Amino acid sequence: MGISKSYSVQLVGLQAETICVEVDISNGLHAFSIVGLGDRAVEEAKDRVSAAIKNSHFVSPKQKNQKVVVSLAPADMRKEGPSFDLAIALTYLSATGDINFDYTNKIFLGELSLEGNIRKTNGILPILCQISNLGFKEAFIPKGNETEASMARNIIIYAVSTLTEVVDHLSGTSMLSPIIAYDMDNISIQKNNFVDMKVIRGHDMVKRGLEIAAAGAHNLMMSGPPGTGKTMLAQSFTSILPALTYEQSVEVTGIHSAARTLNENLIVYPPFRAPHHTASYPAIVGGGNFPKPGEITLAHRGVLFMDEFPEFDRSVIEALRQPLEDRTITISRARGAVTFPAQCIFLASMNPCPCGRGGERGCLCPQHVLEAYRRKISGPITDRLDIWLNVHKIDYEKMTEKISSGEDSSTIRNRVIKARTIQSDRYKKFNINKSYNGEMNASDIEKLINLDDVAKKTIRSSAEKMELSGRSFHRILKVAQTISDLGNRDIITEPDILEALQYRRKMTD
Repeated sequence: MGISKSYSVQLVGLQAETICVEVDISNGLHAFSIVGLGDRAVEEAKDRVSAAIKNSHFVSPKQKNQKVVVSLAPADMRKEGPSFDLAIALTYLSATGDINFDYTNKIFLGELSLEGNIRKTNGILPILCQISNLGFKEAFIPKGNETEASMARNIIIYAVSTLTEVVDHLSGTSMLSPIIAYDMDNISIQKNNFVDMKVIRGHDMVKRGLEIAAAGAHNLMMSGPPGTGKTMLAQSFTSILPALTYEQSVEVTGIHSAARTLNENLIVYPPFRAPHHTASYPAIVGGGNFPKPGEITLAHRGVLFMDEFPEFDRSVIEALRQPLEDRTITISRARGAVTFPAQCIFLASMNPCPCGRGGERGCLCPQHVLEAYRRKISGPITDRLDIWLNVHKIDYEKMTEKISSGEDSSTIRNRVIKARTIQSDRYKKFNINKSYNGEMNASDIEKLINLDDVAKKTIRSSAEKMELSGRSFHRILKVAQTISDLGNRDIITEPDILEALQYRRKMTD
């Protein structure tokens, strides 16, 4: 009887942690135990592994009088999920002497079926992107994760279908070929599945506001009566956003893989998340015993759209304060804290009042109901929204037109790409690790933003009249900088400031 070990990996949040799988076999009455703070799925691995070994033409642990102890180290880290099955099976076969292989630079991931097949598992991509830094050179993963895994670099990856395939490769009987790296340059950029801006009648000022928000990654609120097109405008917003870069696509795909929401193999466009207003606090910001990403993290590098914003629970609304400012969110639990990225463009919409009429057809809401509705959007949340847009009812004459005479999404998207390139070059010049104007802090504003004398005078006098907070003042400057970038100007002028000011929330809204 002997002892053997191999390695697997588990995600803690989005951070990969090495798990050492050890198996000890000793004489005695049959027993099979797994130690190391595993959840129910880990505990049940002994039955899956035993059946898979038997159906892969080896002697099952249950057919022998021996005591098998499987240890998942470190012992004080909670383990979850069935992805350790493959490593446990191989380590057991090594301990019995059925196979012999060098485990030092390899990791094994995958759930075993009873007949020895290897099932697809979650969180493969973020693991593969990190394991080279943990000292590993090869990874054995389920065949079902092959496309997702092909985005990883600096690691040799084998996609396997059965336990027998892995054993034959490790034994040198039948060698596997590594998977081929995915080529992002061969992607054909198609926007056919998005709502094109051209099909939306009117709303020229709202479209302009959306263009500015896309160019500078600014948070935006749309307010207007029901049926005026707020939701359709939000859905068209992704059509003017550039496709993700390779690094961004890896990051976003990895997040969705870890969160078990990866419905497609790869995510190459900015994600659009639109949770219902009944969504809970953990659903939006993340949480759970094993912290999982919430909607604000699933919208990373994309758009989080919260329709009927005041109808969300007050705790959900106020929980957005920190992530909207810092672009990250930290979930704290007794066992520790996990930080998730939350670098998304936040879009929200609301009616002018609960009844939706808002003065255009005569509001029916009592004054106290109207005040309570408006108070749901607190001052700190208001300060974190860069652009406020009023969406008005469209004339019936425009509604009968066959197609809008406005610009299509590709034309607007090209301007957005140019403005983002200007921003990126500016940050590189000053060695600042940021990408968009919406991310600038007070220190960045001091270094990067230049106003002409008339613009300085205008912003100072306007701030005094509007009694702006320091945060609101800075956000006006950031929006003005984006307007200037869209106009390809090196310095912020008075028209840029005036346009940025008109996007602030009016007290009568």
